[in-house]
Parts: sequence; structure tokens; C-alpha cells
Amino acid sequence: MPRILVVDNENRMCRLIKTSLELESYQVDMAFSGREALDKISTTEYDIVVSDLKMEPIGGMEVLENVRAIQPHCEIIIMTAFAAQDTALEAMKKGANDYLIKPFKMDELSLRIGRIFRQKEIEQENKRLRALEKTPLVFPGIVGKSRVMRRVFEQIEQVSPTETAVHIRGESGTGKDLAAKAVHLKSRRKAGPFVTINCAALPENLLESELFGYEKGAFSGAHKQKKGLFETADKGTVFLDEIGDLPLSLQAKLLRVLQNNEIIHLGGTETVQVDFRLITATHRNLEKMIETQEFRSDLYYRINVFPIEMPPLRERREDIPELVQFFMNDFPEKTLTSGARLQLMEYDFPGNIRELQNLLARAAISAESTIDSIILPQGKNAANVQIKTDWETLPDTGIQLDELEKKLIIAAIGKAQGNKSRAAELLGITRRRLYSMMERFGIVI
Repeated sequence: MPRILVVDNENRMCRLIKTSLELESYQVDMAFSGREALDKISTTEYDIVVSDLKMEPIGGMEVLENVRAIQPHCEIIIMTAFAAQDTALEAMKKGANDYLIKPFKMDELSLRIGRIFRQKEIEQENKRLRALEKTPLVFPGIVGKSRVMRRVFEQIEQVSPTETAVHIRGESGTGKDLAAKAVHLKSRRKAGPFVTINCAALPENLLESELFGYEKGAFSGAHKQKKGLFETADKGTVFLDEIGDLPLSLQAKLLRVLQNNEIIHLGGTETVQVDFRLITATHRNLEKMIETQEFRSDLYYRINVFPIEMPPLRERREDIPELVQFFMNDFPEKTLTSGARLQLMEYDFPGNIRELQNLLARAAISAESTIDSIILPQGKNAANVQIKTDWETLPDTGIQLDELEKKLIIAAIGKAQGNKSRAAELLGITRRRLYSMMERFGIVI
């Protein structure tokens, strides 16, 4: 709870402010003199000090200077009945964050304090983000430094040490399996097995036997007992990919496993205790599937305890250059030209990272040494992209100006065949501004 010290030699004023701020859920201490204030700030940490300026023998200026020396992170609001501008400016120069002229409304003080706390929250968040940028988060196979990917990395760091069920959502090819593996490797179960199965890849009867195991003679061809994946994942993690394709009958059985931590082999009668952590993934909309009764709501709430959303590649284009370099490491003898890189930066990648990897592999295999262009589906070529700017038909929903500027830059560089000076001329800007805008949009050519 934020802690505030109110300093005023008028006892009534002190108590009035204390009562008002406590209604805002702040913890408030009072000091009825400058001397008492100095004693308190030397022994107690405060977030904000609200001090009267005119006090004897120790005034508000001296309180301000001591707060700045003893608690430099503490914020200060000065109150004064003397509206002289030079006095207020002097207080601000010495480190006061704000000042109020008496008499003032309590709502005004509350507004000023709220503003200070919001600013402190923004500064703390910025520090946290800067620290994240300086501290590389390493997850095997996952490449990216964009804001959306850093959020994914942060979520993985948060949930991995727990036993919480994790549900990873995202389009096909976004790396849901890599995220699941990262959660396992950073968990307390990392020494245990990581068992994965694609629920869409097997027919229902075979999927059931793979998950639960079976007894000898349970069905034709069952010549001996076999453990299921839930058993083989003992002390480890089970990753059920594409759980949205799990048949309803198996959804009910999976729910019982999660509720009781036990299974029954096909053809068996005895229960077997299992100990695993569950991670699931899907590209499907489970909420709509619940509405159409294709997915059980009770199972959904069991698996969706901690959701992680894997962003599509088109929403993290600034990661494309790093991803390209990562995949091109498999072809060290091949070089990708700026024109080919431009094509990749502009393409929407409906197949996401998997499609990028496949496009690069196909281009590297086909090229002798230099990859001049990428063969895109349906002949899409970023270098020849046409940008329409008919402002008379500006949609009611508006436009994304940043996205339009980015496309114009990419189109200009493509038209100039990678010549930055010519691209700047086409855009009517200086070469320096072009480089600045390329850095802003993460365009690496």
C-alpha cells in the first residue's frame, strides 16, 4: 500500500488531509512540524511527502532538501498559502514534483497524487522493459526480440516453475511446440520426459491406446501390455498438440485423468496413478467449439489455466531478419540478396515461421550461391507492390499510418533495387531520414 507523509503545523489541516487520503486507500502518517517530519523520514520509507512550505523553525524547503538527500526516490508536493511564483519555482528547482496553493480542494490533491503514482508506474515498467532488452532470454529454437515475443518469453518464465496447466494458442506454424518445450525445460520437471502427441494425427481408437495404454488381449494385435503416454511421462510433461481435435469421448476420459491423476488401461480394470504436468495447444477457437458442443467446457477450464498466445509472423515482422539468419545458418554457402530480403519482409506468411523456413530451404536448394528472389505463392512479390493512396476513399475505420509508411518504404527500396539514395528520392526524403525510418520499423536490408 502506498505510504504518504503529510507535514503541516496546522493540526486541523493535517488531519483533514489524512482522512481524505485514507478514503483513497493510502497509508498516511502525520507530522505537525518540520522537526517531526525529519525524524519520520529518517526512520520510515515514504512514497510521497506532502509538506506545507511556511513552518517554523524548520520550513518546507528544509524538509524538501532532507527528503531529497535521505529518500531520493520519494516524491514531494509542496503546499503554500503564499502564491508568489518565485517561491513555487524555487521549490520545483530544489526537487519538488508539484505544488498547491492553499486553500485547495481535497479532490485536487488526490488528483495530483494519483498522477504521480501513475508516472512512477510508467517509469518502473520502462525500467523493467529496458532490463529485459539488456537481458537475453534464451529458449531453444525460439527466435525473436519483438515486444510481442518478449511478452511470450516473460509468460514462459512466469509459469514454468509452477505446476499450472498451460494452454498455448496460435495459428499453425507459429511455434507452439517450441513454447511448450521451453516451459518444460525451465520447469522443475525438466529432468523428466517430455512426451508429445498430435491429437489430430491419429484415429480415435489408436489415439486412445497411445494415451492410456492397454492390457494384453485388449484388442486384436495387443500381444502384450503397453504403457500409455500418461504413464511414460511420469515426473515429466505431457504435451497434447491440437487438443481441439480430441474426440468428445476422449475429452471425457482426459478430464477424469486430470481430476483423479489416474488412468485405466484399455482392457484393464485396475487404476494406475500418474504424475505429469499437462501442456496443450491448438489453432482452433475452443470457445466457439464449446458453443457448438464440440468441446467440453469443464475440460476447457481445466486446461486453460494459464494461456499463452503465440503471435503470427505478420504481427512481428521485425523478427523476420533474425529468423532469416537463423534458418540460413543451415546453408552457410548461400547468400540472400537485399531484394530477396525485401520480399520476405513484405510477405504476410499465412503459414508463419514454418512457411518462412520452407521458402528459404527451397530457395537455398535451387540457387547456386546467391538467392536473388524468393518464389512466393501466387506470384506475390514485394518489390512490385503497388500502394494505393486514394484518400477520397479513406475507409470509415481509418488506416494504420505506420503500416502504410512501412509499406511505402519497402516498395521504394524494392523499386530502387536496394539503392537507398534512389529510394529516398522516390519518397521525397533525405537518405538520413530513410535510415531513421527503416530503423524505426525494423526494416533490415
